[in-house]
Amino acid sequence: MSNKQSNADEQPSTVDGVVEPAADVDASVVENSDVDVASLQQALLAAESKANDHYELALRTKAEAENLKRRADQDVEKARKFALDKFVDSLIPVLDSLDMSLQVATGDDENVARLREGNEMTLKMFLDVLQKNGVQQINPEGELFNPQLHEAMSMQESTDHAPNSVMVVFQKGYALNDRLIRPARVVVAKAAVAEDPVGGKIDEQA
Repeated sequence: MSNKQSNADEQPSTVDGVVEPAADVDASVVENSDVDVASLQQALLAAESKANDHYELALRTKAEAENLKRRADQDVEKARKFALDKFVDSLIPVLDSLDMSLQVATGDDENVARLREGNEMTLKMFLDVLQKNGVQQINPEGELFNPQLHEAMSMQESTDHAPNSVMVVFQKGYALNDRLIRPARVVVAKAAVAEDPVGGKIDEQA
């Protein structure tokens, strides 16, 4: 066979000038190309899924870190505001003693008057210092009884006080930055009752 004929056999045939693929092209090449594309698509989907998982994990980690920081800041603020709890609690008996000395220092005696004046000044300076450090005194005489701030030692009938109001304060209460350290210990008024002519009792407030 001549070289010219051999070359003619190897050249792809044409139809109207369009080159047709050689008849002996392996079909498996096309099939393998399809498989490679599918594999790449699956790998891409897997990579996107893993990236989304990592992104969500990063968001959760960031949120947890922010929550931890916020809780730590709150704990520090609470520690700062209430570090004096025990110290103030230990001072309350001293305040009670000064209050009691003022209650008993009565009369017109000059020495007693001087003693009373000195105690009043001492107590005022004491309370001023405590107030500057966030301590509030609770003296609810004449106010309505509040179980969150007051401790009822007893109840007494009274026509001079509104029912459920504080008649007497045995011991003043104290709070630190609006947190109760000791409730005020009080006597609470209740409605007086009158004797019924037939021997019973009638509620005067009825």
